[in-house]
Amino acid sequence: MPSRGRSALRRVAARGTALAVAAAAAVVTGLAAAPAVHASPAAEGALRWAPCDAPGKPGAECATLSVPVDWADPDGPRLDLAVARRKATDPGARVGSMVFGPGGPGDSGVRMVVDRVSRFSPEVRRRFDIVGFDPRGVGGSNPVTCSAALLAERPSPELRSQADFDATLAYNRRLRADCRARTGPVFDHLDTARTVRDVDALRAALGERELTFHGSSYGTMLGAQYAETYPRRVRAMVLESVMDHSVRTTRDFLRAQAAAAEDSFQEFVKWCDGAADCALHGRDVRAVWQGLLAQARRGELADPAKPGTALSSSDLVNKIAFQKFYKADYAGLATAIAGMEASEPLPASPTSIAPLPLATPVFCSDWHLPVRDYAEYASLVAMMHTTAPDLPYLLPVHMAAACLGAPTANPQHRLDVHGAPPILVSNALHDPATGYPWAVSVARQLGRSGVLLTYEGHGHGSVTNGPCMENTVDSYLTDLTVPPRHTHCPAVPS
Repeated sequence: MPSRGRSALRRVAARGTALAVAAAAAVVTGLAAAPAVHASPAAEGALRWAPCDAPGKPGAECATLSVPVDWADPDGPRLDLAVARRKATDPGARVGSMVFGPGGPGDSGVRMVVDRVSRFSPEVRRRFDIVGFDPRGVGGSNPVTCSAALLAERPSPELRSQADFDATLAYNRRLRADCRARTGPVFDHLDTARTVRDVDALRAALGERELTFHGSSYGTMLGAQYAETYPRRVRAMVLESVMDHSVRTTRDFLRAQAAAAEDSFQEFVKWCDGAADCALHGRDVRAVWQGLLAQARRGELADPAKPGTALSSSDLVNKIAFQKFYKADYAGLATAIAGMEASEPLPASPTSIAPLPLATPVFCSDWHLPVRDYAEYASLVAMMHTTAPDLPYLLPVHMAAACLGAPTANPQHRLDVHGAPPILVSNALHDPATGYPWAVSVARQLGRSGVLLTYEGHGHGSVTNGPCMENTVDSYLTDLTVPPRHTHCPAVPS
């Protein structure tokens, strides 16, 4: 492999990089962290834990960990990472700490530990201190902050001309400048390469010689790149619902995302055809859905969550269908579609575009997705519509528009991992966001370390879906029992 293909993480100390972003808003965790840890430049030393300020959620402890904004300048500005933990429920059987890498990008690892610890299996909660953190630029860790008024001016990603393309580039530049000014120096140091360094500092602060890690969705990039950077500091690592950061071209990235989403729509139609309790059973599900899309494009489809307001076609796809696909909630989606179909049409009116996810800056700093001009953009959109005819203007094309003109600090590359122990790569066959081919690719890139675990079902996230998945993952994390390569676990009813 050429040297330029090796990990960007190993080069981060030599870079003085300016990231560019599209859109982000302040994130409020609602949790009060303990006083800041006054750590060395390497962020060594114990964390100062105190009960989290989380009414109705007892047992979680919070702290902060001070790390350099720029790891190449350890004596420069610093930021406080928000951290939370729940101690092992059986101290006598405790293995150590397990760090959770949140998805998104933009999800809060602190909130996961405080509010959703049941997401982890009882055995993992019994044997490990579950530790979550908010990645830099997210939640309680110096969140990216931008002008609400400027965010509200975001142009539609449904570009119709070169003038629209040029206007989007200009808007992106204005927004990046605004967000940088409001957020401070961390704005230019948000990529996953820097977060890898943060995770290693957290490992040291927890007193762990080796890292036990569970990364989900976007957090799988963090885990894989940690293994690439610090292979001999890994004890055990689960990568669940896997991002493939080796997908180099904009076209290949968008095609993969569209194919994964359309696969879930087809699985939904197949389920409804065979399920008597589907609210659309016996009907042409695709025709009903296309009718709703047409209503939404005209601004006539009522938003079930906001009576009297119109639901855009983009929100119908990304906020209604896609969110149900995440949970494999096909019955819920069928009921929602039937309800919207039965509602009275609204007078035709323009619809607004919803804000982008909170951590678009992180995405733009990790993914180099260039688009030359409007003609190329229109070609990419047409390709996505061909690949996913039932799901126009999926979120990834919004992200591509939001990142137009943005430099990238940690661009795509194939993993180069040497000396890491076995790493468990877990994915559902029918995942709407991280398609199964990505998990196969990442397991191969990990070489001898990659062990693929396949859930033969649906949804985004699968490590606790049924006893086969749960027991396999638990045994690996607790006892380092590695399953046979290419282990498959059967689907369980949702």
